[in-house]
Amino acid sequence: MAEAHSAVAFSFSITHEGWDINYDREVLDLVWQSGVRSWKKRLARFRTGVRNGVYPAHLQSLWLVIAIAVGLHFTKRHVPFDLVNKWLSVLPGDTLQWQLTACSLAGLVVWLSICYTMRYSLKLLLMYKGWMYEKRAPGSKVSLQTRLWGLFVKILATWNKPGLYSFQGSLPRLPLPSVQDTMTRYLRSVRPLLDDTNYNRMERLAKEFQLGISTKLQRYLFLKSWWSTNYVSDWWEEYVYLRGRGALMVNSNFYGIDAIFMHPTKVQSARAASVVNLLLQFRRTVERQELEPILVQGLVPLCSWQYERIFNTVRAPGVETDKIIHYQDSNHIVVLYRGCYYKVIIYHNGRILRPCELQIQIEHILQQGAEKPQPGEELLASLTAGDRTKWAQVRQTVFAKGANRTSLHTVESAAFVLSLDEKPFEFDLAHPEKLDQFGRYLLHGNGHDRWFDKSFTVCVGSNGRIGFNAEHTWADAAVMSHIWEMLIMGETEQRADAPVMAHVWEYIVAEEATNPRYDENGNTVGIPEFEPPTPKRLTWDLNDRVAQDAIEEAHIAAQKLLNDVDLRILVHDAYGKGLMKTCRLSPDAFIQMALQLAYYRDAGKFSLTYEASMTRLFREGRTETVRPCTIESAAWVKAMLDSNVSIEERVRLLNAACERHQLGYQDAMCGKGIDRHLFCLYVVSKYLEIDSPFLQEVLSEPWRLSTSQTPHGQTSKMDLKKHPNCISAGGGFGPVADDGYGVSYIVAGEDLIFFHISSKKSCGTTSSERFAQEICRALADMKYLFEEYRSLQKKKQSSAAIKSDKSEAK
Repeated sequence: MAEAHSAVAFSFSITHEGWDINYDREVLDLVWQSGVRSWKKRLARFRTGVRNGVYPAHLQSLWLVIAIAVGLHFTKRHVPFDLVNKWLSVLPGDTLQWQLTACSLAGLVVWLSICYTMRYSLKLLLMYKGWMYEKRAPGSKVSLQTRLWGLFVKILATWNKPGLYSFQGSLPRLPLPSVQDTMTRYLRSVRPLLDDTNYNRMERLAKEFQLGISTKLQRYLFLKSWWSTNYVSDWWEEYVYLRGRGALMVNSNFYGIDAIFMHPTKVQSARAASVVNLLLQFRRTVERQELEPILVQGLVPLCSWQYERIFNTVRAPGVETDKIIHYQDSNHIVVLYRGCYYKVIIYHNGRILRPCELQIQIEHILQQGAEKPQPGEELLASLTAGDRTKWAQVRQTVFAKGANRTSLHTVESAAFVLSLDEKPFEFDLAHPEKLDQFGRYLLHGNGHDRWFDKSFTVCVGSNGRIGFNAEHTWADAAVMSHIWEMLIMGETEQRADAPVMAHVWEYIVAEEATNPRYDENGNTVGIPEFEPPTPKRLTWDLNDRVAQDAIEEAHIAAQKLLNDVDLRILVHDAYGKGLMKTCRLSPDAFIQMALQLAYYRDAGKFSLTYEASMTRLFREGRTETVRPCTIESAAWVKAMLDSNVSIEERVRLLNAACERHQLGYQDAMCGKGIDRHLFCLYVVSKYLEIDSPFLQEVLSEPWRLSTSQTPHGQTSKMDLKKHPNCISAGGGFGPVADDGYGVSYIVAGEDLIFFHISSKKSCGTTSSERFAQEICRALADMKYLFEEYRSLQKKKQSSAAIKSDKSEAK
């Protein structure tokens, strides 16, 4: 009864003595503060919405245009199209007051016309993608067309400082490729994977599809491309992610690792408090749109749509399809420690709690270590790790009312979840298995210490190292940031993509590296101004057999899944991008060719390879697939295994393979990819109940090698020259195919590359350790190849010089 009473902020009853009013002043104060904060955010969103709606024009320029209209009217000069007099003809009078009103309305019309002219002019300019294909190698010249384009974009896009979402209305739509172009690219991409017989069969299927039902499917897709903001993104989110019934853990969620060469504090509560505070600061910059949008080369904006769902977001399970729920506001986080859940208030007295105040709250939770979880509570998060349909059915029954519903809503509406792990997150170059275990902790934990439905869970080891586990539906993971600028550009290479979780993580690392946040004892700096709100333990009622059986079943399934993961994190320190740049090759193309060589040696054949590319140059763009296994890459790999092929020929084939990879990546970024177009055609065919043997075969092809590059250098504060230890070890994901590999990599410096290699132990043909060794071997062979090539070139030059001297002497 006491708990029920404390949950009610205000109540009254009628007695024989009159009105009996009961209220809890503290709860009413919290309600009031929450309402005030909510309205402040609504007003801020309205202001920024208006500002973004007229960008690239400046909001204050409205008053200037109105003043000009007033000046023209009262000096007996006509405003364009005689707008003032036209307004006066419909207004009640022509007094001074009404004339000023007419001038204001005329000025508003002219100003809006200017705003939208500027916006659509910028949109037309951003539709141009010729700059993407211009070479930036030393000695190359940029075309006059691209230089003029860059000048006009710079004038329109940079004269007024943009907010996070200012460019959204100016971004072009994702273009729809023609079926013929997609068929041509597809057939070329599968040629190295098929023998002549199977290739001829696939060529026949493609031709039948192109000349048959593709016309009807393309027509519907064309309408969707014009009607919707992005013809791919909503279907991709719905059918690839939300309708998936398999477990999120390992199969979908991804992880990110701390900057392992930094260890700012070993105090778990201090590191957790600092990270929570930085995350809340980042959330505030997103909400206020103070975060600068990512601009490629300082000119071309990327879509910022995904930032909106970083915080206060959950993937709620459904029987047939899940749903992304985003809460506009949240004043708490949920902390998971030793199987117990705590609600932690993060705002007090109208501001975010400081790290020193948050540390008090977290230490309070750590001191509750003797508390035992309620029945079923310790393994509760296993439900989010298991089958989605079963989790949805349990959610609709066990969590439909009472304490379970209240506590579940608290978890799902939290800004994010913080997991205080009892194990240390360790890194030691002499003991690589420690980093492997670090990655496993973040990828799946023990199967019930991560809330896999949340947009992300921050994990803090007992020794103060951190990482995160993120749900994949709401945003993209480690999409690599390579573009033509990654050709040899010295130290000024540019980044062309910024997966939002990578951006968030880099912000945390940069802030901790550049600003002192801990004292000599490892605790957070600062003195608390008040006693922060005490964390509140969440209560659950999980005693009934249905709940216990469901949790136990999910727990067993989660243990089976995580025990099958074979994860190896390779620290390749023989060389990094420094050597690759001397080879005049894109670092990404260089690594992708190494992976092709390693996979062929490991599996004895080529495989369909997935590399993630971004399409955020377009509104609501997400990803496209680059297919690194090409005719050119296959020719180079075979040449590397043929001792009769010369060094010069191998280098020539490698250059050709890297150029083809560059072109494929550029096409994917410009909306000329293969797989998203075929996927959408397949969706339309299912809606129309039309069977296509070609599409069915294409969409069923397994990606046995799934790769992605983690970017860095997205935050201006991240200066790796001043803070070389800032670089994170990147992150990774589980294998896409049961008999394949998942490989994520980050080029961490001039002499360092991290590879996150995952596979399944139950597969007899894969081994993450063996594949890691093959990657090292491939990279070593490529280094040796270029050393031998340079040696041969020097000998030829020396020989030519000697012959020249002899001829001159004669």
